[in-house]
Amino acid sequence: MAAQFGRRLRKGATATTVAALVVAALSASQAPGSTSVPAGERAGEATEPPGTPVTGNSPYFTDLPPLNTPNKPNKPGTSIDLPVVAGPAEAGIPATVLDAYKRAEETIRDTKPGCRLPWQLLAAIGKVESGQARGGRVDANGTTLTPILGPQLNGVGFANISDTDNGAYDGDTTHDRAVGPMQFIPSTWAVWGQDGNADGRKNPNNIYDAALAAGRYLCAHDRDLSVQGDLDQAILGYNRSREYLRTVMSWFDYYRRGNHEVPDGTGVLPGSGEPDSHGKGRGSGSGNGLPNVPVTTPPSTPETPGPDKPSTPGKPGGGDGTKPPITTPPGTKPPTTPPGTKPPTTPPPAPRPPAPAPVTALERLGSASVTATEGEKFTDRLRVRAKTSAGKVVADARVQFQIIGDTAARFPGAETRIVVTTGTDGIATAPTIGAGGRPGKFMVRAKALGTTAPAVDFAASVAAKPAPAPQSDALARTSDKELKAGTGGSFADAVEVKATYKGKAAAGVGVSATMVTDDAANPAENDKGPYFKDADGKTVRTLTALKTDANGLLKLPEIFTDGNAGTYKLRLTTTDGVVLTVELTVTAATTDPSTDPSTEPSTTPSSTPTE
Repeated sequence: MAAQFGRRLRKGATATTVAALVVAALSASQAPGSTSVPAGERAGEATEPPGTPVTGNSPYFTDLPPLNTPNKPNKPGTSIDLPVVAGPAEAGIPATVLDAYKRAEETIRDTKPGCRLPWQLLAAIGKVESGQARGGRVDANGTTLTPILGPQLNGVGFANISDTDNGAYDGDTTHDRAVGPMQFIPSTWAVWGQDGNADGRKNPNNIYDAALAAGRYLCAHDRDLSVQGDLDQAILGYNRSREYLRTVMSWFDYYRRGNHEVPDGTGVLPGSGEPDSHGKGRGSGSGNGLPNVPVTTPPSTPETPGPDKPSTPGKPGGGDGTKPPITTPPGTKPPTTPPGTKPPTTPPPAPRPPAPAPVTALERLGSASVTATEGEKFTDRLRVRAKTSAGKVVADARVQFQIIGDTAARFPGAETRIVVTTGTDGIATAPTIGAGGRPGKFMVRAKALGTTAPAVDFAASVAAKPAPAPQSDALARTSDKELKAGTGGSFADAVEVKATYKGKAAAGVGVSATMVTDDAANPAENDKGPYFKDADGKTVRTLTALKTDANGLLKLPEIFTDGNAGTYKLRLTTTDGVVLTVELTVTAATTDPSTDPSTEPSTTPSSTPTE
C-alpha cells in the first residue's frame, strides 16, 4: 500500500501540470456517456440550486482522471503530445465501495425510477470528496476504519456553520464539519441520512448509508439526471463551485468509459495529501483522514548527460522526463495532413434518439378509486397511458404521480411525488403506495410533465384497521367456595370467572359455557343435571356469545337443578382456546318427619277412678 501511495504522489504531480489539457481533451473526446457540451461551458451555464450545499463547500480533491486516447502517448499519429498522467489503476474502485454505489443505484431505480441515477455519478463524487473512502479503507459492513472529517466550517475559507449536532457526528461542539466518505454536514445528514445496509443505524461514515443518502439528495426535486440541467444542479447542490462541477463531471465521464473492482484498501489515493480546492496549506491534513505527504514535481527539463555516459532516449511515461527523438530518413518528407483538416482523435458522438411525440392526453387504466387498510399497502397499482392527439401511445414520457391531501400514505422512500417513465406501450405504473397509519381519504394525481395534457386523478381511501381480537391466556374463578345445591332447586352462589392475558385483565374475551359429561377425552353436552334457562324459560345446557367485561370478569346466569343428584362438570372455553372446568355438586332433597295429631298427649284428666 505504501509503495502504491508513493507512485500515486508522483502521478499526481504530473497530473497537476496537465490539468487544463486533460479537461479540454475530455470535453473534446465525446466518449460514450459524455455530454456534447464541454465541461467548462456546462459549468458556466449551470444554475446554482438554493439552500446550503451538502458539504458546506468544504474543500475537495482536485485531481483529474488520466487522459485516455485511442493511441498510446508519444506514438506517431497521436493528436497531442502529453506527459503520461496515470495508468488504469485510476479506474479501479474498492470492492465494498463499488458495491455500495451499485446498491444505491438499484434502490433508487426501484423507488424513484424517473431520476435515472447512474452509480458512476456517486463514484465520481466519492472520488472527489474522499478518494473512494481513502482507497477503500472500510470494514466488512462498509464503515470507514477511522472517521473521515472535513475542516471546521468556521467561515475562514469555507461556510460558517455553527454546531448543529452537539458533536454527535463530527466530534466538534463549536462548528460543524463534513463527515464520512460522501462528506455530509450534520444538518444535511439529519434530513437525508439513510440506512443503506439495513443494520438499524444511519451512519455518515458508512459507505452504504452515505451512498444511498447522496443518491436520494441528488434525485431531490424530481430531477431527471439524464437531463444535463438537472445533473448540473444536483452536483452544484453538493458543492457550490463551477470548478467542482467540472471536476466531478470529468470523473463521471471517465468511470462511464471504463472501471474495474479492486480489493478494499488498495484503491489509488488522491495525489494531494489533503483536499486542495481551497489552496495548499489549509489545515493539518487530519481533516480528511489522509496523511500529509509532500508532493514533489519532477524537473521540467531533462538532465544533460555527462561526457562519460551516452544519451539514452527515455521511454514514454518514464521517470527521466526525456522523449525519444523523432527522425526522418534522408530524402523523404514526413506525412502531412491536407490543409484545413485535422486527423480524427475519437469517433463522432452517437446521434441522439428523436424526441418523443408530444403527449396530449393521459388515459386512466383500471379503477378510478382504490382502497387499503391502515398500516397496509394498496394492492391496486395506479396506471395511465400516454397518447398523442392521433391516439398513438408515447414511450419515454415522464409522468408524475403525486399524493394530494391530509394523509400518511406514501410512495416508497416516504415520497409524496414520484416520476415514472412510460414504456414502449405508453403505460406508466406508479409504485405501490403504503397506506400509512391514519385512516382517511386523499387523491393521487397523474400529470405528464412538460406538456399541457390534462391531469388524471385517482380517489384513494384508507380504512381504519380493525381492532385486534381480545386475547387471553388464563381463565380462573374469582372464588374457591364449593358450589352445592339440592335437587329441584338452584345454586345460591353464582359462578364468576376472570380472564387475563400476560397477567393483565382481558376485556371483551368471548366465552362459552357447557354442562358436559364426565368423558374427559370427548366431553359432550350433558342431558341431565344442572342447566340454564333461556329468555323463554326453556332448559339449555350450553350458553354462547358470553364476553368478559372491562375488568375481564364474567358472571354466569343462575344455574338450576333437576331431580338428579350427583357431581357434574361445567366447562368454560374462551375463543382462543383457554379452558376452565368447574365442579357442581347436586344433593338429594331431604323431608322433615310428619307428626300425627291423633298421637299427641291428651290434656283431659282420666275418668278412671283410683283406688
